[in-house]
Amino acid sequence: MSERDQNARLVDVELDESIGRSTPDVEHERAVAIFDLIEDNAFAPVGDTGEGPYKLRLSLAEARLVFAISREDGETVVTHILSLTPFRRIVKDYYMICESYYDAIRSSTPSQIEAIDMGRRGLHNEGSQTLLDRLSGKIEVDFDTARRLFTLVCVLHWRG
Repeated sequence: MSERDQNARLVDVELDESIGRSTPDVEHERAVAIFDLIEDNAFAPVGDTGEGPYKLRLSLAEARLVFAISREDGETVVTHILSLTPFRRIVKDYYMICESYYDAIRSSTPSQIEAIDMGRRGLHNEGSQTLLDRLSGKIEVDFDTARRLFTLVCVLHWRG
């Protein structure tokens, strides 16, 4: 991996106060999602002639998710705004199947749990691909990073 590639990553993710705070359980899930994202990611704004690593500040403006990207030293790089509308159905379905999964853990057979989990992973992949598509031409991320970002998008919608 070249030095440029090693710097094409996030070193910090911050949630703006516009996201709002929630229950301790939801805050914990948000912290875990951010930790997982920072721990392993590939992230580079398209067309950035400077160098990472990058910081990401997420905020909500109306029904849009704002990606404010800066360098590690705080220098602004770019801001991208994505509509959350394409994610509404996927996030809603994902939460429904997650509830089914957690209910199944308590009372279903291993094969039933596995079937529900496969559906849950499939929806997560669909949401990740949607995010990858929406970021195309704006921010270069790999599929695993898109998965971690989609997890964070889901947790932002979770009010507890």
